[in-house]
Amino acid sequence: MVTGQKHRNGRKRILLCSLLGLLWDTVAAQIRYSIPEEMEKGSFVGNIAKDLGLEPRELYERGARIVSRGKKQHFSLSLRSGSLVTADRIDREQLCAQSAQCLLNFNVLVEDKLKIYSVEVEITDINDNAPRFREEELELKISETTAPGTQFILESAYDPDVGVNSLQGYKLSPNNHFSLLVQSGVNRIKYPELVLERSLDREVEPTLHIVLSAWDGGEPVLSGTVRIRVTLLDANDNAPVFTQPVYTVNVPENVPQGTVLLTVNATDADEGSNSQVRYFLVKIPREISQIFQMNSVTGELSTLQNLDYEDVEFHEMDVEAQDGLGFWGRAKIHVTVLDMNDNAPEVTITSVTNSIPENVLPGAVIALLHVHDRDSGEYGRVLCSIPGDLPFKLEKKVDNYHSLVTARALDREEVPEYNITVRAEDFGSPALSTDTHILLRVADINDNPPTFSQVAYSAYIQENNPRGASIYSLTAQDPDSEQNALVTYSIMDSTLPSEAPPLSSIVSINSETGVLYALCSFNYEQFQEFQLTVTARDSGDPPLSTNVSLTLFILDQNDNAPEILYPAFPTDGSSGVELAPRSAEPGYLVTKVVAVDADSGQNAWLSYRLLKATELGLFSVGLHSGEIRTVRTFLDKDALKQNLIVAVTDNGEPPLSATVSVTVAVADSIPKMLSNLNSQVSPDPQDDSLLTFYLVIAVAVVSCLFFAFIVLLLALRLRRWWMLQVVQSAGDHVGGIPSSQFLGIDGVRAFLQTYSHEVSLTTDSRKSQLIFPQPNYADTLISQQSCEKKLPLLTPENVGINEDQSASFQQAPPNTDWRFSQAQRPGTSGSQNGDEGGTWPNNQFDTEMLQAMILASANEAADGSSTLGGGAGTMGLSARYGPQFTLQHVPDYRQNVYIPGSTATLANAAGKRDGKATAGGNGNKKKSGKKEKK
Repeated sequence: MVTGQKHRNGRKRILLCSLLGLLWDTVAAQIRYSIPEEMEKGSFVGNIAKDLGLEPRELYERGARIVSRGKKQHFSLSLRSGSLVTADRIDREQLCAQSAQCLLNFNVLVEDKLKIYSVEVEITDINDNAPRFREEELELKISETTAPGTQFILESAYDPDVGVNSLQGYKLSPNNHFSLLVQSGVNRIKYPELVLERSLDREVEPTLHIVLSAWDGGEPVLSGTVRIRVTLLDANDNAPVFTQPVYTVNVPENVPQGTVLLTVNATDADEGSNSQVRYFLVKIPREISQIFQMNSVTGELSTLQNLDYEDVEFHEMDVEAQDGLGFWGRAKIHVTVLDMNDNAPEVTITSVTNSIPENVLPGAVIALLHVHDRDSGEYGRVLCSIPGDLPFKLEKKVDNYHSLVTARALDREEVPEYNITVRAEDFGSPALSTDTHILLRVADINDNPPTFSQVAYSAYIQENNPRGASIYSLTAQDPDSEQNALVTYSIMDSTLPSEAPPLSSIVSINSETGVLYALCSFNYEQFQEFQLTVTARDSGDPPLSTNVSLTLFILDQNDNAPEILYPAFPTDGSSGVELAPRSAEPGYLVTKVVAVDADSGQNAWLSYRLLKATELGLFSVGLHSGEIRTVRTFLDKDALKQNLIVAVTDNGEPPLSATVSVTVAVADSIPKMLSNLNSQVSPDPQDDSLLTFYLVIAVAVVSCLFFAFIVLLLALRLRRWWMLQVVQSAGDHVGGIPSSQFLGIDGVRAFLQTYSHEVSLTTDSRKSQLIFPQPNYADTLISQQSCEKKLPLLTPENVGINEDQSASFQQAPPNTDWRFSQAQRPGTSGSQNGDEGGTWPNNQFDTEMLQAMILASANEAADGSSTLGGGAGTMGLSARYGPQFTLQHVPDYRQNVYIPGSTATLANAAGKRDGKATAGGNGNKKKSGKKEKK
């Protein structure tokens, strides 16, 4: 029944405390509740969700939790109901001892918003402890001579409850000798005292038994009892007396164990054994008895263990001096513990973020810290700080909470991670501090594009390079990390000459390494340089890129042999003959060999030399000019027809060369020359048999060579066909040229051109003809099977290309400082002093010869006969002496003239400016050769 009434009273108190809590919440800024102690685990404390302005389900969604300051968490959140409930049974006496008010403070953290709410719960006392005495039985020794009215102090009862639930009074069992007197001490503690009402007689009643009861004011009233056994002694009428009623001492909390705090002293006026005093601590709780001890002989109070100001600040105890016959005197001892700076600040990381993106805005919260120092006063003040060179700062929040936030922008490329040291330091002397380390990693974002070490790059590569060779390597650096730093390379744009093939067939780039590869073999004569735009792009989201310009310069190699431009190969079936008058003086300019080289620089420096001549010492060739001049005057024994072989060599390494055969007819006039030639070519019957023998041998040799050539050609063609099948996928071919005109050896194709003209000079076309060796030259154009030789070579099927089509094969414009005027062109139509001396034939002589040839041709056409072989109505001389000869048929030797020791190229600038090739074969090298073959 008592228990039921206790529960009902408890509910009333709960409702009252809840109401008071709600009223207090509207007045104060913090949330406050009040509950009685000893409630069951899970008991309702308050509607925390409502007080926080949240719905019950929001407590779970927002990550609400209790942050307790103590070692034990007394409350918990019911996330379903939104209520604050007890986590365990709460004993007020254990938490707050006999303090008038018992408050438990904690904080509620809402993780979603990083907000802290302070909550205070008051624990009210219930009457759950009955007053109790230290001992179950007390022995009181009283002299029989004790006078009535003498008071005997008894041990007081101890009730840990407070207020009305604490000790309220004492009651003495009925007896004939003693009455009870209750007195209140300094702290309102009631001390029971026995008062002797009647004299004692040991002989009548040596021992008396009394029961002392202590009761409190709770509902229901609880009580405790102690049995008092009174022993009567013989006369001893003086009790010990202390020198002072209260002993006070202030002790620092850091005194070592065993330190003597004070010494009490009591005196007894009796003599003998009745004056011997012993000291005892009385009326002390168990906790104090474990901390202090009293020397019963000397009266010294010493410590048994270390003192702790943070646990108990003040200790109060009673000391009793007792003589040998049981008389005693009492005094009080007050021990005040002084606080010392013996506790370092405590830092608790409530919430922390281990990684943060580098583009986070200033003010972003990284961690939430709670700082606490158990010391008091200045020793309990704490200052939090972080190193000043970090891009972070601490912001003070409520109730000693601090938030670590970003102070400025972060850059992962400068500092990828931070080891932040938060130092909490108190104001003691010396100061104590605690370091808390927070490791923060800065997450990368794609904020840096790849960068090249240079703004623009240039590379040099020799022409005729092997396909697939590495040309250049480009590397871009990206300071980002992982995917943001993964760089890929690509070619975005290019600047190529119009005659160059597509970029996709020229170069490629490795997208991972940035290495540039040549897909074909470059030809300096096709184009000398081209520019690429290479893009380096990272793999971020979104990706960033950087462009860089790369210029590739093609270096020339000596891969083109000189090409003979003059003497040109006739196209009408006749043979050209250069004329030299027999009266020519030494140094006379007979003709000029003009050659060009498609290479550049020193590879195009040409030199001329005479390989073979009919009469040695009669002619000389200018080393650099190619002019053929007479060395001495003609003699009668000199042959009328002189055959010269001139070699043209470039200055490359190794040097390449070409040869040309020049026939020079010696005569003062054309009719005289023809008559002399006719008289010299009359056949000798005796030589017919010898000639026939030689012809038979020649036919046999030629037949054998032809058969061997056919076998070799078939083998090479089979090999070339197999090679073409292998490289066909790479587009390695030479377009527009019949395969029959090529000879392929180990991946090299040679286009062979052989020119041979015969001139028949007869007086009667029906009679026997005289055959002269004709000027001829062999020019071999070597072409690798590579994509740079894309310009098609002319074949007999396309020799009819008109001038408009030939304009697309024009050569580069010449240097205008090296031009030949019309009068300076080689041949008999002009005169010009060469570098070795001598003069060209004058214009008058050339004109007379032309008139004579034209008249002779007209007469022969009229009478139906031809005096000169070479076709009906034409003269058998070179085509430039025919009726159709004009100045436009004279080759223009101004282009592709190379000056020894210089890289300058002299070309016909006027021809290029007019948009077409000049007459006489100044077009493209390959086209020139094909047109002459026709």
